[in-house]
Amino acid sequence: MTTYRFRSASGDVDLELSPSVSSASGRAADPIYLLDVEDPEVVHDLAEGQSNLVGGYQPSFTSDPLRALAQLGSFYTGEGWRGYRGYIGTPILYATYSEETKTSLLQSTTIKRRVRVLAERQLDRLAITDERERSERMKILLNQLEDVVKVEIDKLIARLDSISFLKTFAVSVQNGLSRIYDNGIFISLPEVEMLRRAAAQAAENKQSLILLPCHKSHIDYLTISWLMFRLGLAVPHIVAGENLDLPVLGSILRRGGAFFIRRKFGEDQLYPVLVREYIEQLLEKGHNIECFIEGGRSRTGKLLSPKLGILGYILEAVLKGRTQDALICPISVQYDKVIEASSYSRELLGQEKEAESLAKLFSKRAVLGLKLGRIDVRFSEPWSLRAFLDEHAASRNAFRSEDAPQFDVSRSEGDRVALLRALAYRVLGDINAASVVMPAALVGTVLLTLRGRGVGKSELMRRVDWIKSEILRKGGRVAAFGKPTEEVVDRTLVVLKDLIGVRDDLFETTYFALKRFELSYLRNQVVHHFVQEALLSATLYTRVKAGGPAPSQRISREVILSESGFLSSLLKDEFIYPTAPLEVNVNQTIEALNSDGVITISDGLVGLSDQEREAGRERFDFFLFLIWPFIEGYWLAAVSLFALLGEETPTELLWVSEKDFSTRIQAFAKTLYYQGDLSYLEAVNTATLSNALARLQAMGVLLSRRSTKLKKSTALIALNPEWDRERIWGFVERLGTFRREGKNRRDSATVSTRVLGLAQQISPPVLEREPWGAQAEQARL
Repeated sequence: MTTYRFRSASGDVDLELSPSVSSASGRAADPIYLLDVEDPEVVHDLAEGQSNLVGGYQPSFTSDPLRALAQLGSFYTGEGWRGYRGYIGTPILYATYSEETKTSLLQSTTIKRRVRVLAERQLDRLAITDERERSERMKILLNQLEDVVKVEIDKLIARLDSISFLKTFAVSVQNGLSRIYDNGIFISLPEVEMLRRAAAQAAENKQSLILLPCHKSHIDYLTISWLMFRLGLAVPHIVAGENLDLPVLGSILRRGGAFFIRRKFGEDQLYPVLVREYIEQLLEKGHNIECFIEGGRSRTGKLLSPKLGILGYILEAVLKGRTQDALICPISVQYDKVIEASSYSRELLGQEKEAESLAKLFSKRAVLGLKLGRIDVRFSEPWSLRAFLDEHAASRNAFRSEDAPQFDVSRSEGDRVALLRALAYRVLGDINAASVVMPAALVGTVLLTLRGRGVGKSELMRRVDWIKSEILRKGGRVAAFGKPTEEVVDRTLVVLKDLIGVRDDLFETTYFALKRFELSYLRNQVVHHFVQEALLSATLYTRVKAGGPAPSQRISREVILSESGFLSSLLKDEFIYPTAPLEVNVNQTIEALNSDGVITISDGLVGLSDQEREAGRERFDFFLFLIWPFIEGYWLAAVSLFALLGEETPTELLWVSEKDFSTRIQAFAKTLYYQGDLSYLEAVNTATLSNALARLQAMGVLLSRRSTKLKKSTALIALNPEWDRERIWGFVERLGTFRREGKNRRDSATVSTRVLGLAQQISPPVLEREPWGAQAEQARL
């Protein structure tokens, strides 16, 4: 360990750091490279363990042209970290890098073997019997397929050939981010030092860092790549969707490390082999790879379910021995406000998705004038993929009987999928654990968890402080304020000025939610910290809502376990739960809320405490307000099932367009919201409805397949005939008990009359019919 002295706002502070030991140049990489203590751009707050990497940077020439020009010059002279000398990782950024990559792929035995197999299949379909003609045609087919391979490889690979371009790219990104996120780009000093040590270890072993960030914005691509440059680490090869491979922009991103792949591979039997081989060669050579584990950007602010494709390729590479190991590095990227906030809300309300891209975002001059607060990037401790595989297999086998087959991913596809899912959810859990809650998320959460319409300044600050303290008490992280709460709240109100309404003509200035949809994006960054309390509170609410004396509103642990299990299972695609069994989680939550005085336990029954009732149910209601919008979204999907009912005794499956049905549900939902039957506009959003329909498919309530008769392949769904009117009604009633009570929401009476009548009006046209039951058996015979 070496002690370094850093300048901070509070004076010089000493901090012990270990020098990293490996770099592309073979020289030791000094932590001074990382922290650059003489650099006026960097502001360290060592009391909080964080650094604002652009704290003193001047991005605008109009404000201080001489200083901005000097900063620009320091990039081109390569001053300090800007020279990108001695970066840690496998060498990149030399003139022949791309050509070497192409040559290596073209010489791959895996690709050559696939080309020959496909050529032979085509030849067999031609039914040529003459040997000489077959041989000539085989040569033609091989040449044609090899030309296809060359074209696809040229479109696929990243082109990290030029360090001068990368420096230009870095200064452009730093300038753009600093102008938009004017409060800074923050990192944790201990986490970055931990990451650099892991990177040095990986480089020494010729292994890759697998950077797995959450995906909130198009800005994520730029933020992570710039940060790797800034921290002296080899910039990653970034898995990107081909929608970003646009003229000019695609070339720029490729030269910054991006490689573009199709969203869907379809029936193509060559393309997946090229992508897999490219990734395996990157791993074999120890190059860093960045992949967004959620696939697309989260429009709701919380983590999406993982996409397993690229992660599966990485896992296969380790299992096949193409690389001995890789270090998994989950990353959290949080923004006070994302650039795409307004477009996200429009999409979630059902408007057509805009053909949006980085180019479109930055082509608008007004974007660079936005003041969107700060960015916080946090790194979870990197861990060995090989060690995870071994530990997971050992833990699985420990619970299998002696005569049961051993857990073996090389032989069992089911075991491989189980391992891959466990790996993906471990990453998501680490991202949640590493993430920091931004000031904007705290303010947005307060405004969406009020029982009244608005809140005064002092009460807003008190609630912000309470949520912050609760998150910290639970082991979570909150972006370091570094300033009094009032100053932080004032700054946040400016950032969110278009989302929050204010009435300053009242006795006390009052703030209220102006755009709930956009604010719900911020609230969803908080909900995972309280999901267990929210599930338990929703279960208790089923009794509280029924009314009566307090003792009659208590509930047994057995009922809590049953109802919490029902609700948590239904919402499993919305939240990342703790890995402990349900009963353990429920019991721990009961004990914690009992200790906090929210609930009381008497004679084995659980109920709200007198203390909580006297305090106006503030904490209990807070937990409920976090989960109620999701419950309403799923209740809405359940009610919509009535639109798919056919005859009383069904003889056919009635297949309808899933997209058309979803659109009709959303129109139905908007009607219910504006007529008062739904409490939350957020429940109308397409992401929640999509998750709800997917969950109903997983439960077997809905059946799904692609069309077989329509000209265009269409996703179809049908109600499982085993779910008749009575069964759907029972499901809707059970889910309805968790909903927020209200004048227009007397569940049974409302659903049975007007709401149910509206639901039956949204029935989509039947596109295909298929025999069911006895009719299907008769047709088969």
